[in-house]
Amino acid sequence: MHTEQLKVTGMTCGGCTSKVAQALKAVNGVSDVKVSLSASEAEVRFDEQLTSSAQLTYAIEHAGYGVGAANPAHEHQGKSGCCG
Repeated sequence: MHTEQLKVTGMTCGGCTSKVAQALKAVNGVSDVKVSLSASEAEVRFDEQLTSSAQLTYAIEHAGYGVGAANPAHEHQGKSGCCG
């Protein structure tokens, strides 16, 4: 099992955190998800033989949010979240 911290952009409320958590939990191989609105992060525990960071990023983006990178120039912008 692997644990990864992902910066999530575009979350504005508890509904957003729930939507991100649901999207990540739907990915095959994900065993645990904790999403923090205040930290704008998702901590995801997953089996790296069943899924990848790229698939986690896709799930978040498909739910309407962005995924931040260490380098802001590579940040993927989300649409508008659940409230926008």
